[in-house]
Amino acid sequence: MTQQEITRKTKETDIYLKFTPDGKGIAEIDTGCGFLDHMLTLFCTHSRFSLKLTCRGDMQVDAHHTTEDIGIVLGTAFLHSLGDKRGIARYADIILPMDEALVLCAVDISGRAHLSYSANLRAKRIGNFDTELAEEFFEAFVRASKITLHIKQLDGKNTHHIIEGMFKAFARVLKAASEQDLTVSGEIPSSKGVI
Repeated sequence: MTQQEITRKTKETDIYLKFTPDGKGIAEIDTGCGFLDHMLTLFCTHSRFSLKLTCRGDMQVDAHHTTEDIGIVLGTAFLHSLGDKRGIARYADIILPMDEALVLCAVDISGRAHLSYSANLRAKRIGNFDTELAEEFFEAFVRASKITLHIKQLDGKNTHHIIEGMFKAFARVLKAASEQDLTVSGEIPSSKGVI
């Protein structure tokens, strides 16, 4: 995996992102949304990907454009960091507990964008973050990175715990699926010969 640096500016957001898959998990994040900063910091800690990210978005509206556009930029960086995907594990899954919450997450770095998301979030907001935006983040990441991602809440009541479990599980499966699989000898992990 290689380091990626992306700047993306629209009428709604101005984003700078530096994605470094170095195994250190350092997070320097300022999105203007405290809960999103917290989730992306967890993402770095549990994936061991380092991330420098600033976003100036139209937070006077809400956090929607900020969350979606960060998903797009981070997904793009992840996709480009993989190169031709030669030798990667490709698949990974986890069932991750976060206190009373339990989350299933599975990924296929497939070249096909698909999100299957299921959660029952009781709280509508956490700070200035609308909780339905968790799905928007994952949808944007999936479209940009061209992965198949399944996220299912298996148990839980506390919305913060459920979403935190999702981000931790997501981080861990991305890391595992993008690591080199020594059993495939540097080949493309597909019978087609391309992903």
